[in-house]
Amino acid sequence: MKLRELAHSRTGDKGNTLNISVVCYDARHYEHLRTVLTAERVKAHLADVVRGSVVRYELPAVAAFNFVLGDALGGGVTRSLALDAHGKSLSSALMGLEIEAPPRG
Repeated sequence: MKLRELAHSRTGDKGNTLNISVVCYDARHYEHLRTVLTAERVKAHLADVVRGSVVRYELPAVAAFNFVLGDALGGGVTRSLALDAHGKSLSSALMGLEIEAPPRG
């Protein structure tokens, strides 16, 4: 299944760093995503764009995660000639990640 079936996302940028929030539609899926949606998996999925580290912050009270991606915007908004200098399309790219379906129950 695609990540977008269990969560939605939003991005923000600061210089050459991008953050992507992943928010569960249903809080019951939080623990499953905590297991399958690791920083390493996000970095591998976005490897063509993200050159630096990926750090995951867990926000269980709101059933969400915040991923901070270093060296992800081609130098940053004012230095990049990239079409998507703010990295907004990367939330859609992350939502296309294939993940294991949560256990039924």
